[in-house]
Amino acid sequence: MKAVWYDGFGPADKVLTYGDMAAPVLGEGEVLVRVRASGINPSDVKLRSGARPGAVMAFPRIVPHSDGAGVIEAVGACVDAARIGQRVWIWNGQWRRQYVTAAEYIALPADQAVFLPDNTSFAEGACQGIPAMTAWAAVLGDGPVEGMTVLVTGGAGTVGRYAIQMARLAGARVITTVSGPAKAAHAGPVDHVINYREDDVAARVMEITGGRGVERIVEVDFGANLAVTEKIIAERGTVAAYASAAAMTPTLPFYPLMFKNTRLWMLIVYLLDPAMRRRGEAQLTAWLEQGALPTPWQ
Repeated sequence: MKAVWYDGFGPADKVLTYGDMAAPVLGEGEVLVRVRASGINPSDVKLRSGARPGAVMAFPRIVPHSDGAGVIEAVGACVDAARIGQRVWIWNGQWRRQYVTAAEYIALPADQAVFLPDNTSFAEGACQGIPAMTAWAAVLGDGPVEGMTVLVTGGAGTVGRYAIQMARLAGARVITTVSGPAKAAHAGPVDHVINYREDDVAARVMEITGGRGVERIVEVDFGANLAVTEKIIAERGTVAAYASAAAMTPTLPFYPLMFKNTRLWMLIVYLLDPAMRRRGEAQLTAWLEQGALPTPWQ
């Protein structure tokens, strides 16, 4: 099969190689997927470049990219043969694995290949594994948000854009922060937009909520936004944070958050518990079939 791989960390134009390698061999409980689209995420780029703290090559050679979509061409023992020919999207392809979706084929456990509705393109399917599932977990992974006010920071990002629409589909009022008008337009339909470069975010949130604050924050940069978070999180509110790039070891304002009974959830999509993931997959499938989710790049 054709594949792209790297044998050491570095810039893409220096370390990536395109060529031929042996196709993967199916194991028990696995499916063989012919990949039609491979999703590239920031985590994939950081891993390939060696930018993660303490990064070491987990394998001598790595075919990158966690996410993808394609068609099941073969199944291993203990997998229903009826799945052959099924369109699927892939999750956790690169998590602790060597050969992943930047190749014509991938073999992986059958439950990591999720049914992709016919009305959804392979390119859109390749965005479900990390961006869409992260957004779903941050918004709905621990319970409903109907009737709540949810703040999605960085609403023009792929996770943020998904999170905005998922929260609105789930019955929440949504506020988002962006850096300007173009980003606001890309964020898509939303109840309130705050330009964090021009506005006082905390003051605007409290004005919008009548002084109550927000019940949930879907947070793209936990450490950088803590000073605002402690002011705007409502009592018994939740912060679901999936990144903290600007301040990787932030100082926590413990008592201001404790006296609001704040729940902090440091979210990594790779380690969702199976029951939560199955709920997320079912909800994403339903929304995809309805055509309700945004296309990330438009």
